[in-house]
Amino acid sequence: MSSSLYNLPKFKFPKIKSKKIKLPKFRQNKVFWTIILTIFISSIFGFLAGIVSGSYLFNEVKNYLSELNIETQIIEKIIEKETIKEYQPQTSQEEKIIQAVKKVSPAVVSIIITKEVPVIEQYFISPFEGFEFQIPEYRQQGTEKKEVGGGTGFIVSEAGMILTNSHVVADQEADYTVFTNDGKKYPAKILARDTFRDLAVIKIEPEKTINKKGKVDLESFSVAELGDSDNLQIGQTVIAIGNALGEFRNTISVGVISGLGRQVTASGGGIIETLEDVIQTDAAINRGNSGGPLLNLKGEVIGVNFAMAQAAENIGFAIPANIAKKDIEQVKTSGKIVYPYLGVYYCLITENVQKEYELSVDYGAWIGRDGYCQPHEKGVVPDTAAEKAGLKNEDIILEFDGKKITAENSLVKIIMEYNPGDKVVLKILRGDKEKVVQVTLGELSQ
Repeated sequence: MSSSLYNLPKFKFPKIKSKKIKLPKFRQNKVFWTIILTIFISSIFGFLAGIVSGSYLFNEVKNYLSELNIETQIIEKIIEKETIKEYQPQTSQEEKIIQAVKKVSPAVVSIIITKEVPVIEQYFISPFEGFEFQIPEYRQQGTEKKEVGGGTGFIVSEAGMILTNSHVVADQEADYTVFTNDGKKYPAKILARDTFRDLAVIKIEPEKTINKKGKVDLESFSVAELGDSDNLQIGQTVIAIGNALGEFRNTISVGVISGLGRQVTASGGGIIETLEDVIQTDAAINRGNSGGPLLNLKGEVIGVNFAMAQAAENIGFAIPANIAKKDIEQVKTSGKIVYPYLGVYYCLITENVQKEYELSVDYGAWIGRDGYCQPHEKGVVPDTAAEKAGLKNEDIILEFDGKKITAENSLVKIIMEYNPGDKVVLKILRGDKEKVVQVTLGELSQ
C-alpha cells in the first residue's frame, strides 16, 4: 500500500542539551541596584530641570503676551485715532453743522402716540331669503392698543421736562411714550398745553439708582439750550432735527431762514389755528418733525418746528424760541400756562379794508368784526378787561401801550409781550374822536 501525499511519516526533531549560565549571587545584586539608582537619580534631575525650564518658559510666555497686549493697545489707539480723523470737514460751516448736531441730538426725543381703538370685524349676510347673494356688514369686537401717530420734542431740563407742539399731544385720551436718543423709553405726562401758540410741555421721570453709599441717584438728561430768537436774520443757516415720518429718528435737514414775522393758519387732526410772528425756513420739515428743534450754527434752539406748506416744497415754519421760553418758565413756577387777556373779537384794518368800508384810518383793530371784517355776533366779551374798560363794538384800537397796531404788528402779537395784571393804555377811535383808555389785563389759562 503506497503512502498518500497528505499522510507523510512524522518527523522527529533531535533533542539538544543546554547548560544554564549562572552568575554569582553578589554580581546579580550589584547590577540590579545600579540600574534602579540610575533611574531614580535621572528622575530627580529630570523633575528639577522640568520645574526650572517650565518656570522660565512661563515667564517668557507671560512677558511676551504682556508685550503683545501693550502693542495691541497701541495699535488699537492708533487705529481709533486714525478712524476719528478719517473725515475732515471741508468747510468751517460744515464743521459747525456737525458739531451743532452732535451737541443737541442727545436731547432730541421721539414721541409715540398710542390709543385704544375699536377692532372691526367683517361678516356677511343674505339680504334676500332664498338667494345666495351676500353683502358685507361690520361690527366691533372689543378694542386694541395701537400706535396712531408720532412727533418730536426736545428736553429742556435735566429733570426730564420736554417741549413739543400742542397738536402732537392734543388727544387727551391717548397715551404718550418718549424714546430718547439712546433707545430708552419713558411714559410721558402732559404738564400744560398752549393751543394759542401750538406749544406743550410734557414730563418724563428720570430713572432712580442706588449708589455705593446707599443713597438714591437720579438720572440726569441731556438738555438743549434755548437761544435768542429776536435777532434772527433772513439767510441765516439753520438745522432742523426731528422724527421724520414718525419712523426716521433724529433726521437732519439744513437750510436757511426764508422769512420772519409770518402769519400762518395751520390745520391737522381737526385742529385749525392761526399763529403770528413765526419763522419760515426752507430746511425740510416732514410729517413727524413737529415739535423738533430748529438750531443755529451754535447748536442753540432758535425755533420749534410745527408746520409745512402742503402746496409747496421746502416751506416750513417754526415758533420762535423766545415765545417758548415764556411757557417753560410759567410751567416751572406755577405749573400752568396763562395768557394776558383783553376780551375782544376784531379784524385788522389794512389799506384794502379801509377802502372797502370807507374807514378814516388804514390801521388798527376793529372791534365787533371777524377775521374777514364781517360783523361778528360778539364784540366785547362779558366780564373781561375790555368790558370793564368800557370798550364797545365798532371801536377801533389804534395803539396798545404806545405801540401802533398794524398787519405786521398785530394786537395778539403785542399783547403776548405782557402778563396778566399789567396795566396798559389804549388809544381808540370811536366814531370820529380819539380816546385814551386804561386797561388792566385779565388772565386766560388752559
